[in-house]
Amino acid sequence: MAVMPLFFLVAGSTAIAGLARRTPVPAPLVLVTAGLVASFIPGIPDYTLDPHIVLPLVLPPLLHSAALDASYLDLRANLRPVALLSVGYVLVATFLVGYVAYLVIPGLPLAAALVLGAVVAPPDAVAATAIARRLGLPHRVTTILQGESLFNDATAITVYKVLLAAALGAGAGWGEGIKEFAVASLGGIGIGVVLMVPLHWLRVRLRESALLENTLSLLIPFFAYAAAEQLHASGVLAVVVVGLYLGHRSWQVDFETRLQEDAVWKVVSFVLESAVFALIGLQLRVVLRGLGEFGAAQAVWYAVVVFVVVVVSRFVWVLPTTYLPRVLSARIRAREPDANWKGPVIVAWAGMRGVVSLAIAFSIPPTVPGDGSFPARNLVLFLAFTTVIATLVIQGLTLPPLIRVLKLPGPDLQAETLAEAQAQNEASRAAEERLEELLRDERNALPGPLADRLRTIMERRRNSVWERLGAVNEVTGESADETYRRLAREIIETERRVFVQLRDARRIDDEMLRTLLRRLDLEEATAYREGAS
Repeated sequence: MAVMPLFFLVAGSTAIAGLARRTPVPAPLVLVTAGLVASFIPGIPDYTLDPHIVLPLVLPPLLHSAALDASYLDLRANLRPVALLSVGYVLVATFLVGYVAYLVIPGLPLAAALVLGAVVAPPDAVAATAIARRLGLPHRVTTILQGESLFNDATAITVYKVLLAAALGAGAGWGEGIKEFAVASLGGIGIGVVLMVPLHWLRVRLRESALLENTLSLLIPFFAYAAAEQLHASGVLAVVVVGLYLGHRSWQVDFETRLQEDAVWKVVSFVLESAVFALIGLQLRVVLRGLGEFGAAQAVWYAVVVFVVVVVSRFVWVLPTTYLPRVLSARIRAREPDANWKGPVIVAWAGMRGVVSLAIAFSIPPTVPGDGSFPARNLVLFLAFTTVIATLVIQGLTLPPLIRVLKLPGPDLQAETLAEAQAQNEASRAAEERLEELLRDERNALPGPLADRLRTIMERRRNSVWERLGAVNEVTGESADETYRRLAREIIETERRVFVQLRDARRIDDEMLRTLLRRLDLEEATAYREGAS
């Protein structure tokens, strides 16, 4: 892709995503719609999606960012439903969609139809996390959807490779295919396990240089993906395993690295997600131009059938696998909460497809051995595109109202705040005891006011969360903690203006200004984070 079209794609998509945040419509849907409209504008270049760019260069950082934010402990607690969705559902959807397509589309070989099934089987990590982010779903439902989206791409890509080899006449039977699937999956996990400890060790050893640590953080997903793919293992699983471990151990790096890393990955994710969803919509012209011998009405009919099978297959899988294990196992019934039917319905409906499906579809080779063309390749591309668009638009737009209609309870903010306050109270008391122990050592002697300031800081941190549970100001409607944060920002901003005036008057230089402003920035961040819900 040329430099200027790439620049306009990134600049335009980020601008649209920024505007979309001011609307109630999820940004991915606005971006896809904008891409669809832009694809018909004369002069807009063809943005043909290149799988050699998306899979190794776009997918790893997006997966790594999602894995860093995911909870290893929550995923482990929900391992069964996550595995059933990320492996079981992808396999079931692959074969259901493939077999129905084989029956409905005349002349489509079963192997090629199964390739189509593998292409549209995985709900996309980018789509799931980007849309679910604003929905306020219960914590367990969110964990299951995030866990599924982290691991299902590995299943789909591996199954696709096996089925594509069969369609090209290079496969060696189902036994060999199952072996290849197991090797790729276990190999990806194994490579991730091998890499995660030395990479984390290196991050900790670089703790004196936040810039070096964050440069390493940006390189890690590409390195993990490339290392696994080079050994014919799943690069997706390697990236996710490394990301989960580093996120779980992030407390061991210094505060400056965490602050920078959080900001860096938010920017990377925002830019890549925006460009990816716009790129999905921009594929319309490319896909329609290549439809070839298939008529529009005929292709649309096939698209409707595939979309319906994709949606129905998810309900067919999710609902039984939610309740059947509870019927068969008393241990599961005792360990897990009762399954309200509303949660599984939301999980079943939240199956948006995304850029991975399109990237896989575009990686289908145009020709097969013997100088023949891949059967109905253009139609497969069209069906993958329409499935992605239909799931994003139909399911993405109806998911928020469905949650409202079902009155699905969101996270219990009161309970979460109480748990946070109790944890902060325990930590503060331990810190106070440690402070008094340190102050008794003459090597740590401090003037009284400075020692009192340390005690005040700890007391403030302990009380701030409890104050969020208290009464609100009758005049402003704010809690005491909200008022504190607002006033803290006001006085910090006053100091900031004075520092700038002193710099402009040449009483301090720019280097000193940056030092003073950074100190204020950290204080403002602390004041905000102490009470942010």
